Amino acid sequence: MSEASQNVGERVTAAPDLRALFLGFLEIALSGFGGVLPWARRVMVEKRGWVTGDEFADLLSLCQFLPGPNIVNMSVAVGARFRGWKGAFVSFAGLMMAPVAIILCLGALYSSYGRIDQVQAVIRGISATASGLLVATGIKMVVAPRVRSLLLGFGVMAFLAVALLRIPLLPVLLVLAPASILAARWSYLRRDT
Repeated sequence: MSEASQNVGERVTAAPDLRALFLGFLEIALSGFGGVLPWARRVMVEKRGWVTGDEFADLLSLCQFLPGPNIVNMSVAVGARFRGWKGAFVSFAGLMMAPVAIILCLGALYSSYGRIDQVQAVIRGISATASGLLVATGIKMVVAPRVRSLLLGFGVMAFLAVALLRIPLLPVLLVLAPASILAARWSYLRRDT
């Protein structure tokens, strides 16, 4: 990787090879056990420069809309973008290999020691940390230059509808997703004129 590609927020000049994709997603998986989204952004945008912050936000939006875990969808999308189906496969394998092995070991340990008070306290602490990392990533994405107040309004409306008004997610998505796409398109066309 060139020196220029290591600058924060810059894209690499050459697409990562299969080994780099595998190791990058393995790093994400090992860094963020229990919630890898903050680490995924850090590795893909800030450390390796595979995508810009705006591209990461766009990709995450797409991956959230697709069925399945967001980060799994993202590993497949990023891998396929740079190296086709082989890239998608090695990115997915890098993301899943270590967590599967770790969770099998932890599951065996938890079945033996999970009722101990100190173990329960550790689990509560890990949960609080993961929540804080997710909030921090959300804040980084909201302050990205590309997020506009009009589009941010859709995120606020979705939060209010689901979290406060307790409207089921599917109807909220069916209404707000097309509306936000139209608003983004309108905003884009307006900017170009």
